[in-house]
Amino acid sequence: MEIIAYPSEPLADKIESILRRRIGVTDEVEEAVRQVLHQVRTRGDQAVVEYTERFDGVSVGEGGYRMSSAVLQKELDGLDASLKSDMEAAVANIRSFHEHQRDKSWFVEDGDGVLLGKKVTPIDRLGICVPAGEVPLFSSLLMCALPAQIAGVKEICVVSPPQQDGQVHPVIAAAARLIGIDEVHAVGGAQAVGAMAHGTETVAIVDKIVGPGSPYTVAAQKQVFGLVGIPMLPGPSEIVVLADECANPAYIAADLLSQAEHGWGVASVCITDSRALADAVSAEVERRAKTLPRADAVRAALEEYGAIAVVDTLDLGLELLNRIAPEHAELLVAEPWQWLDQVRHCGAVFLGEAASEPVGDYFAGTNHVLPTNGAARYASSLGVGDFVKTTSVIAYTKTRLRNTQATVARLARAESLEAHARAVEVRCEEELS
Repeated sequence: MEIIAYPSEPLADKIESILRRRIGVTDEVEEAVRQVLHQVRTRGDQAVVEYTERFDGVSVGEGGYRMSSAVLQKELDGLDASLKSDMEAAVANIRSFHEHQRDKSWFVEDGDGVLLGKKVTPIDRLGICVPAGEVPLFSSLLMCALPAQIAGVKEICVVSPPQQDGQVHPVIAAAARLIGIDEVHAVGGAQAVGAMAHGTETVAIVDKIVGPGSPYTVAAQKQVFGLVGIPMLPGPSEIVVLADECANPAYIAADLLSQAEHGWGVASVCITDSRALADAVSAEVERRAKTLPRADAVRAALEEYGAIAVVDTLDLGLELLNRIAPEHAELLVAEPWQWLDQVRHCGAVFLGEAASEPVGDYFAGTNHVLPTNGAARYASSLGVGDFVKTTSVIAYTKTRLRNTQATVARLARAESLEAHARAVEVRCEEELS
């Protein structure tokens, strides 16, 4: 990995590219997706089937692309016993963590018998995109679906690209069945997003869509935003490890590589105040990368957005970390809790050498659907609150309205909205009964 002094004057090209890294989709992808969405909107299932055959090379049989409950149960029954047990433990941890995020309706008395409050209501129907191209991300299904179930969402629709047999990946089917989801469609990409946003003969319209995917899936989510809710646009992963001289270079290298194996576009950065550690991490990354099954993907990611930044002080290192605003941040420093308050911009922070990033991906219970592309400056991890709506509740009284009608009317007229003013005044003129 390239070792760079930070800050440099001018700023090193690699650090500059990482700071400016805002991975989007090309105009060509945007236009192609626009056509797919139009066809799905106007022709429904026929278009979904045609695009699935064209893009995935899979013919949809007479039974359609929705998986039967029997097939889902078969995949769960056939799941390796150890993996099933591990998955059940992960589900329990995710549920336990997200139970603490439940929102409740609340009301307060405001005098004169007035009640004000918020009513919390879950959305009716959720759509989840689950990638299954090179890697079947069943963990993303769990991370999206379990908080929604805790929020009270009654209908959950899962879409995932078909395998060569026309079914979704077995481990994704098993995970869905394990947590009680029985609507799973073997369709992916823009056509899947279009089906959920516009509705087809097979797929009913959803209220919100979550989950990662290819550039085509992301472009489709962007284009249907407004028709349905899109809490965040997924992008390539990021990790920043802040480390001091006492950190173990093998741990740092392993965690940088754990993100880099997602492939091109991923940012893997180590920030340290020790040049000796930087050299050791670079050597460890080189040695360990060679043994990985996805070595080519790792190499592509590290060449584009991989770097080790050497800083004079850890305070300066935290400044750079916050500028990058990574999806994942690890603090491999002495007394990591002492530095936590200075971490302002990241999706999830991992404290100490035992808190390896993959622990958060799979098992700790925290959500791994996190803001990417620097969105941690303003966005949060996915949670129960993403699957509910809050409705303001106003219960006024005759006494309060008489006492405030002149104020409300003046405020309305200051905006040249006469009808607003009169709507309040007419009630007082006719005397409330």
